[in-house]
Amino acid sequence: MGKGVKSKLLFIMMILLFLTACSSSHNEKNTNGDDTANTNSNGEQAVKTDEPNDQGSKDSTIDNGGLVSMEDVAIKLTFYNEEVIVNMYDNPTSRDFVAQLPLTVTFEDHARTEKISYLPKKLSTEKAPSGSDPSVGDFTYYAPWGNLAIFYKDFGYSNGLIKLGKIQSGVEKLESMNGNFTVQIEKID
Repeated sequence: MGKGVKSKLLFIMMILLFLTACSSSHNEKNTNGDDTANTNSNGEQAVKTDEPNDQGSKDSTIDNGGLVSMEDVAIKLTFYNEEVIVNMYDNPTSRDFVAQLPLTVTFEDHARTEKISYLPKKLSTEKAPSGSDPSVGDFTYYAPWGNLAIFYKDFGYSNGLIKLGKIQSGVEKLESMNGNFTVQIEKID
């Protein structure tokens, strides 16, 4: 074989090797073995749903608690054969609270405006606002004290107050409670 033929064959082999290397690196998964195209910026798994999310796409996320979305998560507070239903908001503090359920806690009246109860462990305040302005029916977490606060009357802006959800039915039942009372809190399936 002539010198020119050998050079051409070597050139073709190098091109084939280069193309093969580029093709295999394009199809590889990341070093963790999972497909990063199916995760969001927080590393949470993205799944397809039939419902659009806040951005109009049909992707939702599964958090570590296995919840697809907090949009349809409700909890039930049960006391003295009464029930109060709360629709939960989607935020890290709400997700942390729901992960602790079921709970049995004691509520007491505070300032003739809200019923409060201390939790066994403090909740996450990740991405929480600096405070909020509660209204009747707000189910909240007061981070400085580490307690739940359920408002049966409007109140002014409070630093460290994080809204977890909104009561859909039964706020009048809470307002009528006198003294300390025990409440069972559970997620509604």
